[in-house]
Amino acid sequence: MAMVEDRMQFTKEPYIEDVGPRKIKSVNFSMFSGDEMRNAAHCQVWSANLYNANQKPIENGLLDSRLGPANMSSTCATCHGDYTSCPGHFGYLNLVLPVYNVGYFPSIINILKSICKSCARILLPEKDRRDFLKKMRNPKMEVLQKNGLAKQVIKKCKLTCCRCGYVNGTVKKASSMLGIIHDRSKIVEGDGTWKECSAAISHVKESMASFHVVHVLNPIRVLTLFKKMLDEDCELLYLSDRPEKLIITDIPVPPMAVRPSVLVNGGQSNENDVTSKLKTIIQVNATVRQDLQCTGPKLLCLKDWDLLQTEVAQYINSDIRGNPQNQPPSRPLQGFVQRIQGKQGRFRGNLSGKRVEFTGRTVISPDPNLKITEVAIPILMAQILTYPERVSNHNIEKLRQCVRNGPEKYPGANYIGDPSGTMINLRFASKKRAADELKYGHIVDRHLEDGDIVLFNRQPSLHRMSIMSHRARIMPWRTLRFNESVCNPYNADFDGDEMNMHVPQTEEARTEALTLMGVQNNLCTPKNGEILVASTQDFLTSSFLITRKDTFYDRAAFSLMCSYMGDGMEPIDLPTPALIKPIELWTGKQLFSVLVRPYAHMKVYLNLTTKEKNYCKPEETMCQNDGYVYFRNSELICGQLGKVTLGNGNKDGLFSILLRDYNAHAAASCMNRLAKLSARWIGNHGFSIGIDDVQPGHTLNTEKDEKIYSVYKACDDIIEEYNQNKLNLLPGCDSAKTLEARVLKALNDLRDATAKVCMKELHWRNSPLIMSQCGSKGSPMNISQMIACVGQQNVNGQRAPNGFIDRSLPHFPKKSKIPAARGFVANSFYSGLTATEFFFHTMGGREGLVDTAVWLILLSFIPFPYVQFLYHFSSFTFFFFL
Repeated sequence: MAMVEDRMQFTKEPYIEDVGPRKIKSVNFSMFSGDEMRNAAHCQVWSANLYNANQKPIENGLLDSRLGPANMSSTCATCHGDYTSCPGHFGYLNLVLPVYNVGYFPSIINILKSICKSCARILLPEKDRRDFLKKMRNPKMEVLQKNGLAKQVIKKCKLTCCRCGYVNGTVKKASSMLGIIHDRSKIVEGDGTWKECSAAISHVKESMASFHVVHVLNPIRVLTLFKKMLDEDCELLYLSDRPEKLIITDIPVPPMAVRPSVLVNGGQSNENDVTSKLKTIIQVNATVRQDLQCTGPKLLCLKDWDLLQTEVAQYINSDIRGNPQNQPPSRPLQGFVQRIQGKQGRFRGNLSGKRVEFTGRTVISPDPNLKITEVAIPILMAQILTYPERVSNHNIEKLRQCVRNGPEKYPGANYIGDPSGTMINLRFASKKRAADELKYGHIVDRHLEDGDIVLFNRQPSLHRMSIMSHRARIMPWRTLRFNESVCNPYNADFDGDEMNMHVPQTEEARTEALTLMGVQNNLCTPKNGEILVASTQDFLTSSFLITRKDTFYDRAAFSLMCSYMGDGMEPIDLPTPALIKPIELWTGKQLFSVLVRPYAHMKVYLNLTTKEKNYCKPEETMCQNDGYVYFRNSELICGQLGKVTLGNGNKDGLFSILLRDYNAHAAASCMNRLAKLSARWIGNHGFSIGIDDVQPGHTLNTEKDEKIYSVYKACDDIIEEYNQNKLNLLPGCDSAKTLEARVLKALNDLRDATAKVCMKELHWRNSPLIMSQCGSKGSPMNISQMIACVGQQNVNGQRAPNGFIDRSLPHFPKKSKIPAARGFVANSFYSGLTATEFFFHTMGGREGLVDTAVWLILLSFIPFPYVQFLYHFSSFTFFFFL
């Protein structure tokens, strides 16, 4: 019985499953108060001297060893670390008089506008205060809505305090850079005392109007007001913390790692800008302390206080103007804001874009024989870029051979590292001996080899697919090569573009790159789910020509082309021929059926219907242009394949359906097969464009001239009606706008009509026509401009404006409104433009360049979000840490 009771007494508690990791509910950014700065600091700094006579840092100076080692020869007195291992420690500098935080200067003024300058309560009636507070405490309200509500609170604030009756004036910035004025002159003017004072000094020449009742709100007065504010009033103004933290009473002195001191010959030291500015602040602070202790003139103390305010402001932001009597230094010292913002700042210069090792950059070239997941790396680059591979039982023989080859011979190695951290440079060591002494656990920096994971990037990096991971393929020559199907996400072409390559140095980085950034896993854009890695240009042209209805191949030719798309490792089953007698013939459409499903055991059954650009009739009766594409169980029944089916930007295309119904590997394999087939087919078949392709025939010239003559005559009639005030006005337009609208419509219709005639007259083998129909390049408008008529040139959506007095060019009479005088180009690029037509065409083409330049200028002014946040100086710690 006792044993049972004993067991009952010591029974284990039931297992309670852990709820899991804690979640962050919210993140709140606020400023450091003086107490918090002092608690975080390791020492107080008050001496402006740096070194003593023995070249040792002075205690309680700016280079105090408790803040970290000042240079390579010293050690940290706090953590006893050296120059490389010590992260640095903070100190603090106590100010004799408080100063404004220049980053929060607008916020300080807004708070002062909203509170009473006597009792520091919000200048709202009690009912309005409660209503606003209730809205502000609504948990469903977003941050932007709360910011808007805080602005409404500031606007609603009255001048008279409803609690103490004090009449407040307007709060505004002083004419000097860092000062706040409380102007009550307009309120005092309406008082009876004002009239008595005015009568008493009426004999004085100076008028009463020039006399203002103005109070300067110094930081001490503002700090007192902010300390008296209630928490509810702070909540009304949507302040994340107490407002007195906006006034600086203590300055944290950043660690030595942020502002290293460089010793030069002769015992001198070259100090950082931050150290120099802190030294100036300490000297001015000492002057202010001396002014307060002595019974000197108050004006001198105020001047020194203003100087202290300016120096602290320039310590944060060096763009703040100083006192005019102070001579500017020969080189402006860099403040913390300048360290962060701009192209050379921490974000754009050191975080978003940084100089790193294991990086290559050279010109890019196309190679359709590569997979879309591969990138060809020159041997010369592969011998410089290395990967640290740890020696194990599986790779020791391979790495020994790499070590024997050394840095000069590929595949080789450049360095060997042992577990103790010693590095051996194989350029100067005995390679054979190093290979024999190689052991498990050593790390060999070997050359890049086939299959290594590399990151590939083209600038500007505008979206996440501008940097993706590929597998390396080491090849001769001097350029980086990749499959043209991957040009779209990089926005790359091969007219001299250069691209960057980065080599991840750990197994974790390689795995993450392959999983998160692999091309095969980023075929779709996250913007709208459309396929982005897809066939382009020559691939589309050859696919369009292969799938024509009159394209047939015998067994030898069809088998040869089936071998084009494979790599020798994948079996290919020939389908049943389309024609059996008198000879077995296969169609080009069957070639694409094999491309989608090479062998019978592949479980890829593609079903899709889509309409190409040349589609013209309902699908019930098919399409005479063969523009209706129909795949049934991976067999192409009908349709000529073009950009709609094989290109990017279509959610119902071939690769999109493969990706949706199967997986990324099926879509990527189909792209690889199509790239190889298309490149080899078009190389054997030939496809080029010459001057004969854009030479208009007699029929085309005749029809073009007739249409231009008829439209010119119609425009002359419209102009005549305008001159006689008989023009029927369009809704919302006067006669001049109506004239422009009708003439512009007639001329645009003329260009469209000539484009249709041009497309109808061209032979089906015409190269520009083929490229336009399949979507690889160009449009009917481009073909029309080359062969028939360039058309109306627009500037800002209108006809060419008057550059001279009442006329566009001196070649035309004044107030001429005929098409030729306002930017219509009747010639084609084949026939050649006249001088005036060339000038108008240049005006129209220049507009796109100007728009691009304007957008680039606007983008350069958009602040980086973190820069915008840190500009307001939310915490000294962020600045010093960065």
